[in-house]
Amino acid sequence: MVRPIIRDVLFLGQKSLPATPDDIPAADDLLDTLKAHSAECVGMAANMIGVRKRIIVVDLGGMALEMFNPRIISKSVAYETEEGCLSLYGVRSVTRYRNIKVEWKTRAFQTRTQTFTGNAAQIIQHEIDHCNGIII
Repeated sequence: MVRPIIRDVLFLGQKSLPATPDDIPAADDLLDTLKAHSAECVGMAANMIGVRKRIIVVDLGGMALEMFNPRIISKSVAYETEEGCLSLYGVRSVTRYRNIKVEWKTRAFQTRTQTFTGNAAQIIQHEIDHCNGIII
């Protein structure tokens, strides 16, 4: 189900809780909502649809990657950039890293670890910030 986008900074500023297998329906809604906003959005976190759980989805060139309880375990090569967000108005300056290594759980709650670079790394960092209550 496509859900409305949350713009309440007090809600968005709260840290998300760990996701469990019971949260898979929320991930389905998150995927549907990302698809509905594909013209202006390449990633979403569950709090953007009103669910305070550590779930993100990222569009990697037409393939959606969902991550439950993602965390960055290493990062390198900092740079400054500007980002926008469906939950916020305008763009803001932010520090990102060109290379990140992320650990997360799949939909089957199996642990995965992968290194991401470039645009994929930037999107994932933005969405993990959402999970951590960080508003750009």
